[in-house]
This record gives sequence, structure tokens and C-alpha cells, in this order.
Amino acid sequence: MSHKNTAAQSAAMIAAVTLFSKFLGFLREVLIASKFGSGYETDTYFVAMTATVLIMTTIGAALKTTLIPIFSEINEAKGKERKLKYMNNVLNVIFLITVGLVIVGYFASPLVVKILAKGFTGEQYNLAIKLNRIGLPIIIFMGLTYVFSGFLESSEIFGPPAIAGIPFNLVYIAYLLTVSKKFGITGLMVTSVIAAAAQWLIQIPAAKRLGFRHSFEVNLKDRYVEKALILVAPVLLGSAVQQINVIIDRTLASSLKEGSISALNYASRVNDIIISVFVMAITTVIFPMLSKAFTRDDLNEARSIMEEGINIILIITVPATMGIMILAGPAIKVFFERGAFNREATLMTSSALVFYSIGLIASSLRLMLNKVFYSIQDTSTPMINGVIAVVINVVFNYILVRYMAHSGLALATSISSIITTILLFIALRKKIGRIGLKSYFICFIKTSIASVIMGLSVYMLYYGLGGLLPNKTILELLLLVLAVVVGVLVYFVLCCLLRVKEMRTLLKRVKKARK
Repeated sequence: MSHKNTAAQSAAMIAAVTLFSKFLGFLREVLIASKFGSGYETDTYFVAMTATVLIMTTIGAALKTTLIPIFSEINEAKGKERKLKYMNNVLNVIFLITVGLVIVGYFASPLVVKILAKGFTGEQYNLAIKLNRIGLPIIIFMGLTYVFSGFLESSEIFGPPAIAGIPFNLVYIAYLLTVSKKFGITGLMVTSVIAAAAQWLIQIPAAKRLGFRHSFEVNLKDRYVEKALILVAPVLLGSAVQQINVIIDRTLASSLKEGSISALNYASRVNDIIISVFVMAITTVIFPMLSKAFTRDDLNEARSIMEEGINIILIITVPATMGIMILAGPAIKVFFERGAFNREATLMTSSALVFYSIGLIASSLRLMLNKVFYSIQDTSTPMINGVIAVVINVVFNYILVRYMAHSGLALATSISSIITTILLFIALRKKIGRIGLKSYFICFIKTSIASVIMGLSVYMLYYGLGGLLPNKTILELLLLVLAVVVGVLVYFVLCCLLRVKEMRTLLKRVKKARK
């Protein structure tokens, strides 16, 4: 019980810090939209950033996933000193690899930009190459950040990795509020490099407190380095397929109306807040509990844990989907529409956000189901499912983009998530037998009923009062906040009346956390 409470407290801490970091990130996006709008410059910047960080994000996530158990294994079998020595060695190896990637990336930049943005020509094409090359050092800092995060988290130090996003966003905000007008979009890319360095630097003091002292020694024959390189391959492949959708969407959007890439970027960032803050916190808690249950072959406990996790995700994402669909336009207008971000950009971004939100529930459940498969040491099923997701996304991209432009790309992503999530449920049912689908269906129906009534209440409140108030941003913001608060209260009361048991579980955990 105490272990569960500790896990819950860690998840709550991670969620709270992530929420604050996401708030700063949202403020960063608002300021970028205000200073640079949604058009030529931002399209070019986002493509250049994608070209810079896409590969390293994939490699880094796989690297961190691989390093954490290896660090733990070394500490258990060989002791702390051997773990510190390995940390130093792997850090140097990753540094050399990332420096090599930067060099290759510099010369490959024209080709990469052509692949990611086939619609870029002339000055925009040249600017994309320039920005991409300026941003290449981000690869080095990201590599170092992932190594330090893996080292700290293997020692159950979660604070520094969790707060790394805060200095990252503060560097951006400082630039955007001070000298962005003078140095423009080029200065924004330089700021991106500094922000990436800040993520790494903030973790160094914690690593030093654990005894880490750097020395430039490289031992490629270290069996744990070899083991990491072997283990990272399948995880990397699984992570890579998740990024292909991003490349495809950006490539197709580059041939559409100016501002399409930026609209997709802003919309996906808003949509991802729900997943990255709340759903990730839930899966972080559920994953180790599931792994232990499956290790003991206790399927009843595993099903119970899985049921709680999936139903809590439904409780969060079903009303979130309804809320986004109703308030997407007003929210984008209030938070983004100022400066160079005009009414047309608001309409484009809110449209993309609505179609992304259609797949929010499925995307969240898919993340949870992947953790279930990992907990039974089945990494091939999520990887194959990811490949299927790419194929489905490509097919629907080419169908829908003709009729719906950039909104079609967002809808294609949602359709892909829905289909592949259903396939994961089917695969899991075949893998472990009964998985409690009846419970999930009942929870979904109850939360859907509550969400529809909540949605009607929010719609009548916001659009009813909105027509009576002056057209001022501060009043629109206050009305938006009021609508959200009322919506949350209405939804909460309805869930209690409909006897959604997981709502009571959440309340109990909140009460325990406050004691």
C-alpha cells in the first residue's frame, strides 16, 4: 500500500511540474504566435526544428528507456562505483555520436529540408537550411540530457528531469519578451539551442550529488555499452515509427496554404497537453504495478490495475474531447490571436485542433495499452501496431487533404489512432484472455452522457453570455475560465450521480495526498 502511495505521490509531483512546464510552453507558443504569426517564417522555423530534433528525440527516448534498467542492473550487481564509471563512459560515447550526427547533419541539411518540406523553394528553402544548421547543436545537448535523465531516474531522483522543461521554456520566453524583434526568426533558433543546453545543465548538480565526476575516458569494449547498443535497436525502431506521421504531415502541409504547418503545430501542442500532463502521469504509476502483477502471473490483479488505469483515462479524456470541440475557437482566439497571429490563423488552428481532438481518447488509450504490452515483455506488437498506424495515416492523408486541406491531415491522424487502438485491444484480448471490456464500455457510456450534458451547459453559458458582453479579450478570457469551471463542476456532479466508481477512487487519492 505504501508503495502505491509513493508511486501516486511521484506521479502527482510529475504531473504538477509538467503542468507548470506545459503552461510555460503554452505561453512560449502564444508569444511565438504573437511575434511571428502563422505563416512564412514560422512554417520555416518549425520545419527546421523538426529536421533538427526529430531523429534525436527518437534516439533519445529509446536510449533513456534502455539505460534506466542497465543502470539499475549495474548498481545491483557491481555497486555504485561501477555505475558511476559506466555513466561517465556512456556519456562520452553519446557525446561523440551526437557530434558525428551534427557534422553529418550540416552537410545533409539541404536533402533533409527537401524531404520534410517539398513545397519550400527559393528564399524559404534557403532559410530552412540556415535555421536547421544553426539548430544542430541541439542534438548534442538532447543526447546529454537523456543520459543524465536515465542516470538520475535509475537512482529514483525524479525532480531534476521533471523540471528540465521549466528553464527550457523560460529561455524562450525571455528572448520573446526582450530582443525577438531585433534578431527575428534566426535569433529564435539560437535561443532554441540555449534552451536545449539549459535542460541538460539543470541536471548536473543532482548528478554530482550522487557522486558523478566527469573524465574523458571512452571504452567501447565495455560489455554494458555493447548491451545498451544491442537493446536500443528494437526500442529505437518502435519509437521511430511514431515520428514518421509527423514527417508525413509536415511534408504534405508544406504544399498547402501558407500557415498550414504552423496551424498543425499549434493545434497538436494544445491537444498534447492532456496526454503529456495527465495521461503520462497515470501510465507512469500503472506501468510498474502492471509489470509486477504479470511477473507474478497474477492476471486478476493485472486486469484490476489495467481496468483502473483505462477508466481513469476515459474519465479525463472523454470530457476533454467534448470541451475542446466546443471551446477550440474561443480558446485559440483568446490565447493566440494577437500581433501577427490574425483571425485567419485562429480559424485554421482551431479547425485542426477540433479534428485532432477526435483522436484524443484513442491516442491516450493507445499509450496505456502499449505499457500493458511492455509489461508482459511484448515489444513487437506495439511496434507492428505503429507501422500499421503509419500506413493508415498515409492513406487517409492523401484522401482527406484534397477535400479538407490541413484539417484533413489532423483528421487522418485521429482516424489512424482510433483504428490502431481498437487493434491493440483485440491483440491484447488474444494475448491474455478476458480484459474487462464490459467495464470500459460502461465507464465510456457514463462519462459520455456526463460529457454531453456538460457540453450543452458550457455551450449555452459561453455562447449565451458571450453575445451579451463587449468584444474585449479580458472579458472573453474570464468567460472562458468561467465556462471551464462550470463544466468541470457539472461533469463531476454527473459522474457522482451516475456512480462512476473511478471518480471516487480519484477523490480518495486526492484526500490522502492532502493529509
